[in-house]
Amino acid sequence: MAAKNFDACLAVTLAHEGGWSDHPADPGGATMKGITIGRFRQYYPNATKTDLRNISDAMLRKIYHDDYWLPVRGEDLPHGVDLATFDFGVNSGPSRGARYLQWVVGTKQDGVIGPQTLKATILADGKAVIQKLCARRLSFVQGLKTFRVFGRGWSRRIADVEAKAVAMWLAKGAGLSAAARKQLAEEAAKADRKSKQQSTGAGGVGAGGGGVVAVGEPNWLLIALLVLLAIAGVALVIKARQNRDRAEAYRAAMS
Repeated sequence: MAAKNFDACLAVTLAHEGGWSDHPADPGGATMKGITIGRFRQYYPNATKTDLRNISDAMLRKIYHDDYWLPVRGEDLPHGVDLATFDFGVNSGPSRGARYLQWVVGTKQDGVIGPQTLKATILADGKAVIQKLCARRLSFVQGLKTFRVFGRGWSRRIADVEAKAVAMWLAKGAGLSAAARKQLAEEAAKADRKSKQQSTGAGGVGAGGGGVVAVGEPNWLLIALLVLLAIAGVALVIKARQNRDRAEAYRAAMS
């Protein structure tokens, strides 16, 4: 199990959370290293933005541990699955992270990780669980209204978490073996191939509307078809970019 893996997982999360942020499009409001002002005020009701900005490392660690790691049963999850579930919970709420893990392993989706979910997770193939969970997480954030603002960063983060989580699962608390590095290289190559296929497909979709000349009254059926082709092309471009991110992340996880 992932006993004492909290600090390693937290380091990955903090690398993506960054420092101070008070973006007007962020529904969480003012945030310091991923801790929102609302979350901070659960501990210090009268806290100001300045207080949050000066949060201590000890308090930061306590909030992440007590409010995110413990609810997803991080200490009991396999290496790597703990990171994927924990980081999902940090971004989108521990209950949602737990529910999506339960969906992946086929247990009741009540948002509370209990004995059945733990057993199913432990018996499952860890790499497959991590990859499916991260894919579901990516689908979830793509449906958010704020994806157009934060989507690029979220996509890169999920790719990085996936690769590092798979590396953790393969290492199981030790260093990466030659066999583990080979598996990571294979995942990178697989993501590269998908990206190239999707880029080629996007080009083909874009070329499908070439050479059309409008004469007389507008052909609304043709216009609708061209719009659908354009949307499909954009979707393939986005998927190609996401798989490039995954390939880069898997290569980085080998080091």
